[in-house]
Amino acid sequence: MPTFDYIAKDPSGLERTGVMQADSEAAVVHTLGQRALFPVTIAPRTTPAGRGGTGRRVKFRELSVAYGQLADLLRAGVPMLRALEILSRATVNARLMQLIDQVREDIASGQTLADALGKQPKVFSDLHVAMVRAGEHAGFLEDVLTNLAGFLERQDELRGKVRGALVYPVILAVMGMAAVTVILLFLVPQFQQFLADVPLPLPSQILFGLSDALHTHGLLIVGALALVALPIGGYVRSEAGQKLWAAWQLKIPLAGRAVRMVAITRFCRVLGTMLANGVPIIQALGISKDATGNALLAEAIDKAAENVRAGEPLAEPLQRSGLFPIEIVEMIAVGEESNQMENVLVHVADAVERRTNRQVDTAVRLIEPLMLIFMAGVIGFIAIGLLYPIFTMARTMQ
Repeated sequence: MPTFDYIAKDPSGLERTGVMQADSEAAVVHTLGQRALFPVTIAPRTTPAGRGGTGRRVKFRELSVAYGQLADLLRAGVPMLRALEILSRATVNARLMQLIDQVREDIASGQTLADALGKQPKVFSDLHVAMVRAGEHAGFLEDVLTNLAGFLERQDELRGKVRGALVYPVILAVMGMAAVTVILLFLVPQFQQFLADVPLPLPSQILFGLSDALHTHGLLIVGALALVALPIGGYVRSEAGQKLWAAWQLKIPLAGRAVRMVAITRFCRVLGTMLANGVPIIQALGISKDATGNALLAEAIDKAAENVRAGEPLAEPLQRSGLFPIEIVEMIAVGEESNQMENVLVHVADAVERRTNRQVDTAVRLIEPLMLIFMAGVIGFIAIGLLYPIFTMARTMQ
């Protein structure tokens, strides 16, 4: 839908500027008339080079920068509509630019910032909307936006660290699978013809059997794997599958604890930040449970929220779940008793995040040597399967 910049005057003669998405200039005139505004100029917005189209997805870092810039503009006294207009012009991501323009238009029509953000749930999550709404009601929107910017920046740093560390193991795995496939398809058949009359040991039989299967039933195997993957993927996306996947994640040696602590860090930071920004604890628990990214932890937090709604402390049901370490539960209990829950939760998140970052680094660094050991085992198995019959035949000929 085209975007139009307009200048209009209200009944008192004050000039109003804005941005509106509409099918045509006539639609803009009609909408302005409904708002009791008299159009002076209406012009289609020209999209700068490189910013056209629907654009790529919005990254955490880009959203973090946008929140931080908006907070700075509002803190400097720039009106909301003017701040959003400046933010739109400074945004490189075309999709985010369009979303900011839409948010600005919704605010110009009388909606709050939280309501306008809530209309774009794929980019602005429930967490963002709830915190912004609390900031608008309590009058500290700038602080909320600054907190959101910092939270998203930390999430982006952790995600980038993990992805960066996994690049080499993933490349190694892909190249190794490609090499093994080439060996099975082209090299092994030549040995198989040469060793046709030689008694084969078990490794050679397995190796030649895999090669024959790829040659004769390669497409069938790929199709069968795809047919198996589809229902498995559907099950993993289901509620039961999410719980099973979450339980499996927590049981991975070494990495399982890191996964759990990362999820708990997210929960503590989100809950503490929302409580500090005036969000009621029941609503904050309902949103922060989804920030964990783990179905089992989310279920435990949801049950804890029911206990809190009934008037019980938060720490007790978290301890009964068996998913939260005792030291974190004790710190939450102290925060409840001292009425400093939000400060304690943020402190817990900071402390756990530092320890978890070291654990994540350790777990990720272990992937590389484990992958090398696995690939060495595969290559060793292939070498034994191909060379052992040759050595046996050589000794027989002597």
